[in-house]
Amino acid sequence: MKKIAFIGTGGTIASLGTGPLDIVHYGANKTMLQAGDILAAVPQVQEVAEVIAVPFANIPSPSIGFSEWKALSRLCSELVETHEDLAGIVIGHGTATLEETAYALGLTLKVAIPVVVVGSQRPLSGLASDAAMNLVNAVRVAADPQSVGRGVLVLLNDEIHPAREVTKTATYRLQTFRVPDFGMIGYVDGETVSYYRRTERLTAPNTEFDIASIEALPRVDIAYAYSGADGADVNAFVAAGAQGIVSAGFAPGMAPPGQMAALEAAAKSGVTVMQATRAGSGVVHDSARLTALGFVPSDNLNPQKARILLALALTRTKDRAELMRIFKTY
Repeated sequence: MKKIAFIGTGGTIASLGTGPLDIVHYGANKTMLQAGDILAAVPQVQEVAEVIAVPFANIPSPSIGFSEWKALSRLCSELVETHEDLAGIVIGHGTATLEETAYALGLTLKVAIPVVVVGSQRPLSGLASDAAMNLVNAVRVAADPQSVGRGVLVLLNDEIHPAREVTKTATYRLQTFRVPDFGMIGYVDGETVSYYRRTERLTAPNTEFDIASIEALPRVDIAYAYSGADGADVNAFVAAGAQGIVSAGFAPGMAPPGQMAALEAAAKSGVTVMQATRAGSGVVHDSARLTALGFVPSDNLNPQKARILLALALTRTKDRAELMRIFKTY
């Protein structure tokens, strides 16, 4: 059997409510299981692979950010160094920021084995919880030789998604994780793992970013466009020391006049401004307007993922052409 490491970070997949019907307010129970206890609660995973528990943290995913990404990256490398026969890694994670952690790891991990990020929409204790099946399927994906070379993957609801493109689209539905423009890359049906496409963008471990050498990411904020936005948010971000601002603009990529004026002023002051869209899908292309303003187009990354890549990119360059290259590469 393949050896798989399971890293527990907390989240719904680790949570226990007050009873089987507590599938909404379970967070108030403030009870999360460590990685070993989760594996003990789902003994079927040991029928799929030899799964070893790796405790990390027990926190809601809104509390996870750069320091945890860096620690997870280091932990993954240590696991590969310690266990020469390790075939894959599964990371249990809350769904709120799961897509951001998966993408950050997809840009920074330096391990060649599959890494699968998994969560659940219902707590482990809930009636008809998806936690156990998601965990079993994540282990199946991590152990499957077909998963090698595909970067960081996300598994929920029997569906395999690439970290770059997947996003959470519903608050409670089990089919919440979706890739709006291109769809999933594969399924897990029982013992069968099936892939149907690959992502074309460069991903871990073959990236130019070395998270181990970064002490902190540059501050990058997101300015959300809405009718009547006057730019107060942008001005506050600049005052707080933002080195980059992602404009989550109206489709296909524009802000209302007041916010746009503030973004233009920010760009003139040396802040890197990236134009994304709040639409949820589609591409922000380079244009004569963006070129004249010095703004950088986000390609098809959603604002929260554009923020991560921009922050990493700003540790290397502020040159617009080089930033555009990076966004076309990753």
